[in-house]
Amino acid sequence: MNKIKSLTKSRFIKNVMIMVTGTAAAQAVSMVLSPIITRLYGPEAYGIMGTFMALLTVILPLAALTYPIAIVLPKKDAEAKELIRLSIYVSVIIAVFAAIMISLFDNFIAKLFGLNGLEVLLFLIPISILFSGLLQVTEQWLIRTKQFKITAKVTFLHALISQGGLVGLGFLYPYASILIITQSLREGIKFILMLLSAKNIRGLFKKKGKYNLKQLAKKYYDFPVFRAPEVFLNGLSQSLPILMLTSLFGPASAGFYTICKTVLNLPTQLIGKSVGDVFYPKIAEAANNKEDLGSLILRATMLLAIIGVVPFAIIIIAGPWLFSFVFGPEWLTAGEYARWIAIWSFFGFINRPSVRALPVLSAQAFQLKYTIFMLLVRSIMLFIGYFVFLDDVVAVALFGVSGGLLNVGLILITLRISKKRNEPVNSK
Repeated sequence: MNKIKSLTKSRFIKNVMIMVTGTAAAQAVSMVLSPIITRLYGPEAYGIMGTFMALLTVILPLAALTYPIAIVLPKKDAEAKELIRLSIYVSVIIAVFAAIMISLFDNFIAKLFGLNGLEVLLFLIPISILFSGLLQVTEQWLIRTKQFKITAKVTFLHALISQGGLVGLGFLYPYASILIITQSLREGIKFILMLLSAKNIRGLFKKKGKYNLKQLAKKYYDFPVFRAPEVFLNGLSQSLPILMLTSLFGPASAGFYTICKTVLNLPTQLIGKSVGDVFYPKIAEAANNKEDLGSLILRATMLLAIIGVVPFAIIIIAGPWLFSFVFGPEWLTAGEYARWIAIWSFFGFINRPSVRALPVLSAQAFQLKYTIFMLLVRSIMLFIGYFVFLDDVVAVALFGVSGGLLNVGLILITLRISKKRNEPVNSK
């Protein structure tokens, strides 16, 4: 009983619950409106949108070369604020570079990814990059300053505006281009909402501090050198099925995968991201205090496993029926996909503490190497499904099962790294 009382009074649990409440409200909006959206647009439009968003999934994490992730780490706020300025400068440079590349190669890019006729929409990419950089620094500052209520509130409002907009526009213009435009501007809408809601945050984008940006960039070099390539490859790994399904099986298959991944991301966004966002500053603080990080990672991982086992098991057992019932008969195949992707998603859901711990453990070089290995394995599985079995469901099944096993490996290795880190401390 005392343990339960202390758990309910825990600041960590309270912060998680704040984040979960906002995310739950946002996911409730998405769940209510998704059946309407899928019926308005259909699998093919979803597939084209999924292909475009797959490009953004690869590019947007690189918007500021992952420098924003470092904002939580410094002991002094002044240094964290200068990291914000550095991140914004990097985002502007990358956005300008992207705009130049698209101006030169827009036709080639559109043809390569099956976006013929939508070349002009590619110019949304540099806009999204800039907004993503601004959003990343804002989110990390709110995490650092523990303004979790603001994040929760904005998450709900953002879902209401973006999903509601899709429904309203879908009745008038149910085209893939509308899906692409609204999804591309999501980062910008969320940034603006945070800017309007957070305390004293607008001043962060104006003040110039005493730190030398070149020295600061060098101090946190492991983020652009190791973390940025890792998030790029991880994004590529996430987008790989959509891009390959589009080229191998057609846009409808990509649409099935897109909707099933969207549904399976609900628990991850609802609980996993909330725990990860609260866990990150906690484990950074624990590392500074020389605490046992392994037990902290393990407890958070087991908590997520207990929470996630039931919803993911339901998808594995009854995925086809659920998708057909909720989204319409034409989405039955998406339910078959979901059965297998749920295995990957479950272990991706419970590995959030490990992923958040790796920068604190100074293990970003390992994370980059492991992500390369994961990308190779997943790519091979998709090719085997196509060239050996000639079946999209088998390809997705191989991809999902291999992804689950690889995430288990990541958790185990992270725990081993944390144990080694604690050995000198425990021996004293």
